[in-house]
Amino acid sequence: MQEMANLNRLVYFAAVVDAGSFTKAAEHLGITKAVVSQQVARLEKEVGTTLLMRTTRRLQPTEAGRIFHARCVSILRETEDAFSELAEARTDPKGLLRITASFDYGTSVVVPIVAAFTARYPDCKVELNLSDKSVDLIADNMDLAIRVGWLADSSLQARRIGSFKQLLVGSPQFGDRIAQLRDPKDLPALPFVANAALREPLEWTFTHDDRGTRIVRFQSGIAINTTPAVMEAVRYGGGISVLPDFLTIGEMSSGSLIAVLPAWHLPPGGIYTVYPAARFRPPKVTAFVDMLASAVKG
Repeated sequence: MQEMANLNRLVYFAAVVDAGSFTKAAEHLGITKAVVSQQVARLEKEVGTTLLMRTTRRLQPTEAGRIFHARCVSILRETEDAFSELAEARTDPKGLLRITASFDYGTSVVVPIVAAFTARYPDCKVELNLSDKSVDLIADNMDLAIRVGWLADSSLQARRIGSFKQLLVGSPQFGDRIAQLRDPKDLPALPFVANAALREPLEWTFTHDDRGTRIVRFQSGIAINTTPAVMEAVRYGGGISVLPDFLTIGEMSSGSLIAVLPAWHLPPGGIYTVYPAARFRPPKVTAFVDMLASAVKG
């Protein structure tokens, strides 16, 4: 097996190609021309290939040299990033953290974590953008998105940190009618509040451990485009609807909302942290995600 080349020689070779001469490369590196020339010659001997064409008037890479130079640039960049990542890891979180999340999950879960995060890391500031529309992380210069549900295919990096249940709920005003329900096929007889922020707000698949699957198509008298507002409409007797457990837990405990056909289950959704593509993430992002993941698991 061929011995690995000295990394410094890659630096010298890349500098020569970039500068177009040994003299300029030496000046840039702060060493003598003789050292640069000697190290590049040793590199060519190690790889067994001529990398540079030398004449009295010009110096240029061979075809193999051009290909090798591209690889050298990539290797050196990755090396620089690796050292940067180690340096970042040794520092405390600091700076501005820009986050986007949906209205419902952002208000009920993310906001308390933001408050705890800034208290723990006083050198950090947070800007939280709540929107039920998908924010372009790169165009809007966001460090992190927190998304719930089902992710579309994307070039972004994502990590699943938890899940949530979807619950069919209604107001106690419908208590008698809800108590008479035996099967999801009977649900369209009740008024329904549609969540217009969802891709398919009217068709839902219910599953029972013993009785199989039912697909129900609702007709809505009310359609609202934010989940918290849908919950308020349900609370005030606008109809039944499907809502996430993280939003309804308090309302269910207080009796403001009641479960509809609780033995029938709806597909669970995921909770994801989504990042712009990057070789590494700064401590402020890692620290916040760790706090969020702990809260979700807790």
